[in-house]
Amino acid sequence: DFNAIDPSVLRAADGRLWLAFGSFWSGIRLVELDSATGKAKAPGREPLSLAAGPDPEAATLAQHGDDYFLFVNRGLCCRGTNSTYEIRLGRSRAPTGPFLDRSGQDLRQGGGSLFLASDGRFIGPGHAGVGRDGTNEWISFHFYDRERGGAATLGFRRLSWDRDGWPLVGEPI
Repeated sequence: DFNAIDPSVLRAADGRLWLAFGSFWSGIRLVELDSATGKAKAPGREPLSLAAGPDPEAATLAQHGDDYFLFVNRGLCCRGTNSTYEIRLGRSRAPTGPFLDRSGQDLRQGGGSLFLASDGRFIGPGHAGVGRDGTNEWISFHFYDRERGGAATLGFRRLSWDRDGWPLVGEPI
């Protein structure tokens, strides 16, 4: 009863490989992958639930220090400048969760701290990607550009961290 789309792969600090996936219907799921084959390590085992209602999509797992972060989208995508997508997140000490937002609410119970929402020309930001370029960390996301008639566009912003270890999104580049 789940979609096997919008994947994110993470190699955890211990070397284990994880795949987060799923969208909309019944939430975000997680399976461990075999590092040698890239296939499910335990085929047939029910995937773990990482996030549920209201309709999470587009999971991205990232690690910073000892913490793991799960970025998910909530809202509606693919409606141009009428999209209501926004990126929310939770933090855990393990890639398997539970992922809790800043107020302590579990993403499996509909939690998720707001990370990036529509702002000015940037409408419906979605499917975060986290990467590093030397010492700089970046967040990528798609959005609909209000100044270009709602054109689907890829955005990048610098990623930083607050004193409590939560990610902060920088100004558009």
